[in-house]
Amino acid sequence: MTQQAVIKNEELTRSIKCVVWDLDNTLWDGTLIEDEQVYLRTRVVEIIKILDARGILHSIASKNDHQLAIKKLAELGIEKYFLYPQISWNAKSTAIATIAASINIGNDTLAFVDDQGFERDEVAHIHPEVLCLDITDLEHMLDMPELKPRFITDDSSKRRQMYLSDIQRNQAEKEYVGPTEEFLATLQMVFTITAAREEDLQRAEELTVRTHQLNTTGYTYSYEELNAFRLSPDYQLLIAGLEDTYGMYGKIGVALIHCGAEFWTLKLLLMSCRVMSRGVGNVLVGHIMRMAKQAGVPLRAEFIPNNKNRMMLITYKLGGFRQIDQQGEMLIFENDLTNIAPVPPYVTLQLEDCEKIMHQGDKSST
Repeated sequence: MTQQAVIKNEELTRSIKCVVWDLDNTLWDGTLIEDEQVYLRTRVVEIIKILDARGILHSIASKNDHQLAIKKLAELGIEKYFLYPQISWNAKSTAIATIAASINIGNDTLAFVDDQGFERDEVAHIHPEVLCLDITDLEHMLDMPELKPRFITDDSSKRRQMYLSDIQRNQAEKEYVGPTEEFLATLQMVFTITAAREEDLQRAEELTVRTHQLNTTGYTYSYEELNAFRLSPDYQLLIAGLEDTYGMYGKIGVALIHCGAEFWTLKLLLMSCRVMSRGVGNVLVGHIMRMAKQAGVPLRAEFIPNNKNRMMLITYKLGGFRQIDQQGEMLIFENDLTNIAPVPPYVTLQLEDCEKIMHQGDKSST
């Protein structure tokens, strides 16, 4: 598989992860604080449910009375669909920034729907990356390429529930008094690494398209390309999953390794932004290091810096990788594997399909 076979994310149609809705005369007809009754706009609930099933989240940015609006959403039976609703008299651009930070996604993965041109212009001026839509766009919203993921995976269909679990986790972490590692131990995390199976490839492609912050190269691989890697004796394609006491995170990591005779090269490493603070990226890197050490070769890694993935650069550097070359914008790192960090005590590591992913570790697989 040549480097030309991959496509940079920037060259693809953008993938919207969350639609942010205004309320008055957008989600519903009428003005909540003025009219005796408001009515859901035709087809809005259908659109929300279909996008939700596609794995696209929803939130709210509305200038309104918070308590009254939340009560009305509950009466209408749709409150459960909206994560981190921002209902106040603040600027919509402020609400957008809060939603993006709360979900931990980039502004370029947000769409904002509002009937008022002034509000759309205000958001577009402050956040030009946001896709701003008029209420008249509702008719063709479900057919927009940005809102039609190529695959709807098991993980994507459960995405809202996973984020609701994240809200519970984050609240528990906020309330916890004590060292971070002690809190992480309360989560009873089980981290699974497996050789990719054919049924994993749709989710793997989805992760390469959706993941920007914790992505070492920013390249996107198609289902077909990933399957070729999976079947090739020269590559290892690994999938990582995570669960804890609050539920499943789903499949949240991908690693692609070229297994050369003189050295191995980590071509791609990515982790879902939802696990940024859990430290499991280091667990995956450590496992790959142990694999390479058992094979008797040094481990190299490719890295393309951008304005979003600095955390992955830090992961490599803290893991003992040193830069040995630069090819255009690509940095080449190498690790001599003399110092491999053990699996943290607050994580249980499980390995599957071990005949494919050689393992020499400090915890036995189960």
